[in-house]
Amino acid sequence: MSTVEAAAGSQRGELSDWFRERISHAVSELTAATALVVLFIALTLASPYFLTADNLFNIGAQTAVIAIIATAQTMVIITKGIDLSVGSIAALAGVAGAMVVRDLGFSLWAATIVAIGVGALAGLLNGLLVTVARIPPFIATLGTMSVGRGLVFIVSGAVGVYGLPRSFQLLGNGEILGIPFAVVITVLVAVGVAFLLSQTRFGQYTYAMGSNLEAARRSGIGVRRHLTGVYVLAGVLVGLGGMIAASRVNSGQPNYGISLELDVIAAAVIGGASLFGGQGRIVGTIIGAFLIALVRNGAVLLDISIHYQQVIVGLIIWAAVYFDQYRRRRLEARG
Repeated sequence: MSTVEAAAGSQRGELSDWFRERISHAVSELTAATALVVLFIALTLASPYFLTADNLFNIGAQTAVIAIIATAQTMVIITKGIDLSVGSIAALAGVAGAMVVRDLGFSLWAATIVAIGVGALAGLLNGLLVTVARIPPFIATLGTMSVGRGLVFIVSGAVGVYGLPRSFQLLGNGEILGIPFAVVITVLVAVGVAFLLSQTRFGQYTYAMGSNLEAARRSGIGVRRHLTGVYVLAGVLVGLGGMIAASRVNSGQPNYGISLELDVIAAAVIGGASLFGGQGRIVGTIIGAFLIALVRNGAVLLDISIHYQQVIVGLIIWAAVYFDQYRRRRLEARG
């Protein structure tokens, strides 16, 4: 075989891989979108309160928090990692933001910067534990989850932070032209991160590390620095999500975010992010976040116990991971 023929064969192989990957993404997102539409119709028929303006506004605000933090989780999952600390860090960030407003007289925007800073520090800690200490992401973030939850109870005295000004509610309950302000923030975050992952070197390196970490290292990527950066950026988004959650209830709640990691992992996996790394898109994650928010909202409207809600989310995770494995086996077989 000539050099030209070999190069042509290699190019055809790369195009085939690219096409299969695009089809895989499309199938995941179409499946999630179909499930979302079916659930929306079912809830419309099941509850007369579902399509009310107040409830739809509530769904938008609830989805915003899940979507922003699920976006952070998606970036970590693409690197073949996992972040179990998102719930406790979101709670810590929200409580910190509420405390500086109540006790130090900070404005909402200054408090938001504080909350984002708390999330960034937690992300930096996770990144260093994974890259420098070489602790597996599951264990590293499990430890951060425990530390974060302990700290939030310590700094708050295990009680909620109340007595906040009305302006504190802007992030979670404010509107712009009738659209929840939290939804506007979510759209900006989603578009920004999607662009970062698909159009920049940062995104290329992120996918490369998730696909084959050793190959990424040998190709000259600064794996430690870049992977730490992914965790820091994820922490920034978690801090922002925690602040929006605190704003929604106009208080800092130390028990916020318990089991939140399940919701955001489910949202990411439903949207096509693979727990095996190297695959995931923000569009799919946003669809998954809406699906999880509808499940939570519908369960409340239909008076379904929180315990059954956890069972439902667990079943969704099982189904999404099984579908991911099945899809990957089929693609590998066709390849």
